[in-house]
Amino acid sequence: MLDSLPTPTNNLAELAKEEKSFTFAHFTCEHAWVIGNILRNALRTAECPAIIHIALANQTLFHAPSLPGIMPDHETWAQRKRNTVLRWGHSTWFMNCQFDGDYKTFAEHHAMSGEEWTKYTVEGGGFPVFVKGVEGVVGAIVVAGLDGLEGAKAHVVIVKAVEEYKDLREGFKSPMRSMTLK
Repeated sequence: MLDSLPTPTNNLAELAKEEKSFTFAHFTCEHAWVIGNILRNALRTAECPAIIHIALANQTLFHAPSLPGIMPDHETWAQRKRNTVLRWGHSTWFMNCQFDGDYKTFAEHHAMSGEEWTKYTVEGGGFPVFVKGVEGVVGAIVVAGLDGLEGAKAHVVIVKAVEEYKDLREGFKSPMRSMTLK
């Protein structure tokens, strides 16, 4: 299934437009739960063990493995992807394309020391969460551990999950609230 996903663009302007096209009216644990489960079900169907991590800047909203087979190192990669998204306000795939996947150029450009750059990554699989009326990125959606499929495919998996979420929620009125949840 994941092999049939399209390769994302390398064009920075198109990637930035894609990121902003998923601006939410608001973003809560309910949004994270649904998106996290869409990702988990897709990765389970494809038999891909991975960590799914969705968080606001200072609060984890969803964190789960898709299948057994996760290694402790995947937690580190999830954190590095989250850190990158929150610091620069772009997907990790955007950052990968901006620096041609070159960690050294990335670190030098941002004047990071050897220890500091290990907190970040330019591997795809981290995606920003934007909320209408809020300046900058408010959270991150991360997939880590897709061995052999990191980068481009991890980016597309997240984009497809958010697209599916928006399709599911389009026009849905929560019985608990008077406002439309999108």
